Amino acid sequence: FISSSLDGLKLFLRYLPVRVVSQSKPKVVLYVHGGTFPSALSIAHRFDGRSWRDELVDAGFHVWGLDFHGFGASDPYPEMSQPAEFRPALGQAKAASEQLEQSVRFIRDYHRIHKISIIAHSWGTMATGLLAERCPALTERLVFFAPIAWRQRQAEPQLYPAWRLVSLQEQWARFTQDVPFGEPAVFNRQDFDEWGELYLDTDAESRTRSLVSVKIPSGPWQDIALAAAGQLAYDPAKIRVPVGIIRGEWDKASTDADACWLFDALRNSP
Repeated sequence: FISSSLDGLKLFLRYLPVRVVSQSKPKVVLYVHGGTFPSALSIAHRFDGRSWRDELVDAGFHVWGLDFHGFGASDPYPEMSQPAEFRPALGQAKAASEQLEQSVRFIRDYHRIHKISIIAHSWGTMATGLLAERCPALTERLVFFAPIAWRQRQAEPQLYPAWRLVSLQEQWARFTQDVPFGEPAVFNRQDFDEWGELYLDTDAESRTRSLVSVKIPSGPWQDIALAAAGQLAYDPAKIRVPVGIIRGEWDKASTDADACWLFDALRNSP
């Protein structure tokens, strides 16, 4: 646990060191999660005994994972104990980028290096992009996995309350709804059921609700709604480090266009 950019709150960082220590400068990567589940259920979760984090460690990286406030083991926002309605969405990209900065500075000092690399998923790419824009000296390379991109404004963005509940059924739909008809599932039900129990464990009150669900900040949903209405949280043109953009082979034409827009907008990235 480390001190947060928010007074009195703690952020949780998980760390798996490289197995074979070399004499050269350490390679360090931080994983930044998306908008609905924390690092334990993404980079650190083992399917058939192996995780993405294990792969990175075997490739010679020291691997870290951050939980933003309101996710996983990090402290929730105090406002999450209050009614959600008529309160602004908690944990939007600006606040998240400040939490990310705090984490990156801690990791950098821990390894005694100047820069680290970041892998960011979905909404996490917005917090990461904003960090790279604000603090260009902290990052070495970025990987944007399923990034959110800017879209032409078609209507007013939906406004979200401070926090929301996400059920297991919603998570199952998120993992399965884009698989084309006739293709095998990328996530079998047995694996999901195991993952789902751990997901519910991230919220002590999840199983006490009439609809079993996990409470999370609505900031990520608000940021995504704003991006779809022409208000991306960061300016890709201000990123000056190398960026890799990773999309799924089944992504729809609209998300292909998103990736192409982002590639062109990153015009100052090597």
